[in-house]
Amino acid sequence: MKTYVATPSTRNREWVVVDAADQTLGRLATRIADTLRGKDKPEYTPHIDTGDFVVVINAEKIKVTGKKLTDKIYYRHSGYPGGMRSRTLQEQLDRRPEEVIRTAVKGMLPRTRLGRQQLAKLKVYAGDQHPHTAQKPRAMEIQA
Repeated sequence: MKTYVATPSTRNREWVVVDAADQTLGRLATRIADTLRGKDKPEYTPHIDTGDFVVVINAEKIKVTGKKLTDKIYYRHSGYPGGMRSRTLQEQLDRRPEEVIRTAVKGMLPRTRLGRQQLAKLKVYAGDQHPHTAQKPRAMEIQA
C-alpha cells in the first residue's frame, strides 16, 4: 500500500467564511490556522498547500478572556534606534482590528515560504461586508 501525497494539481480548495463576533481570539485563530493549512482534510500533506481560503468578518467584535484588553501588548520596531512602538490590544482593536486576527493566525503558521503562502489566503474584514461573494464561500461553524 502506498502513502497518498497531495499535489498542487490534485488539491481541492474552497472558500470559507467565518463570523468572528463573540468568538475567543485564540480558539478562533487555531481553527483558522488549521483550515489554512488543510489539517481538517483527509488529504493533508505537510509540504503542500492543501488548505482553503478563509474570509473572516466582524473582526472588531472578537472577545478575549481575563485582562488581555489592557495587559496584552503588540510591539513593532521601525528599525531605527529608539524606534520601538507598542499598543495594547484595546488600542489595536480600535485602530486596526484586522491585524489582531492576522497576527494571531500568523503565529500559528510555519515560518517558511509555505507559511507565507498560507497566510496570503486569509482575508480579514472589520465589518460584516466582504467582496468575496462571487466565490460562494461556505459558512464555518465555530463552537464558543
